[in-house]
Amino acid sequence: MSALTADRATAERLGDEFSFDVAASVVCRAGGIAVLDATGNVKPAVVATGLVCIGRFEETVDNSAGGAAAVKAKAKRGVFRVGNSAAGDAITKAEIGDTCYLVDDQTVAKTDGTGARSAAGKIVDVDSAGVWVRMGL
Repeated sequence: MSALTADRATAERLGDEFSFDVAASVVCRAGGIAVLDATGNVKPAVVATGLVCIGRFEETVDNSAGGAAAVKAKAKRGVFRVGNSAAGDAITKAEIGDTCYLVDDQTVAKTDGTGARSAAGKIVDVDSAGVWVRMGL
């Protein structure tokens, strides 16, 4: 492709919400943490490496009986309050600005679990109800 020689109508997205193909045999719950697996399909967060946290599911989509990409689910990037891990992996205000890690589709932890967990995002705040995390691409 060469440089422009005239005006161009460039397509635009706000970039906050996208639809993704859903992984096989999963249920994506509205409000849960959404991740992309190695094949680029979306699924609920789990303890695993190589996942890309993209944000929060905006709807519940049941693909428990379907193959990969049989349905799509909406996910939104942003700052969301999720559950805090426990004991030595509990996040405190001292970790604000640090990266936190995925435990499941509603919980994050301070550490990567000795290399077992993927990053969830950056810790923005911590309160008595959970951890505020900036998630998404």
